[in-house]
Amino acid sequence: MRILAFDTSTQYCSAALWVDGRVLYREMLAGKRHTEFLLPMIQEMLADAGAVLTQLDGIAFGSGPGSFTGLRIACGVAQGIALGADLPVLGISTLEALAQQVGDGNVVTALDARMGEIYYATYIKFADNWQSVNPPILCSPRNAPPILGNNWIACGSGFDVYNEVLLDCYNGCISRVHGEFNPHAREITQLAAPRFLEGLGVDPATISPLYIRNKVALKENER
Repeated sequence: MRILAFDTSTQYCSAALWVDGRVLYREMLAGKRHTEFLLPMIQEMLADAGAVLTQLDGIAFGSGPGSFTGLRIACGVAQGIALGADLPVLGISTLEALAQQVGDGNVVTALDARMGEIYYATYIKFADNWQSVNPPILCSPRNAPPILGNNWIACGSGFDVYNEVLLDCYNGCISRVHGEFNPHAREITQLAAPRFLEGLGVDPATISPLYIRNKVALKENER
């Protein structure tokens, strides 16, 4: 099984290649230059692995939530590559990819959504699968949904930017914080590979980003 994955949902750009359980990857801080770096990064990684697109079994991408422009870039590149190589595609939640970085347990994920808000979701690991407790939403840090228990692990840039507010909101429920975590193609391949094995890949023409937020700027009277 060979799966190519990439993520451009934040300022970071990452690409990964799953080859029968072994993961090769590239990553860099791209800022707003994802279109400049992503395709060369993919080509370099495939060349290092001695692989070509037609040898792949599927394409996975970070479908969101995240940067509007970044999500459109990842979705467009996934469609272009998959249509050209006749491959199925899977969109993987960026918040689930954050949980996958933790590896196990009960995980609260939060990405900074700007404008005083976060993209938020919670997951619990059962066997080898993440089960969604609170599905991805957009909310203010102070209005983050409640969680039960005191053994939760928090991760994502939302906890870097709004750490004090979120920890106060959860009042002892969180045992560890990884505010430095960002969605990464490495974890996207790990989540996508078993789903491709189950035949869950879809026609690239049908995929779309998961935006959650409906607009990116407030009008003057809303600010």
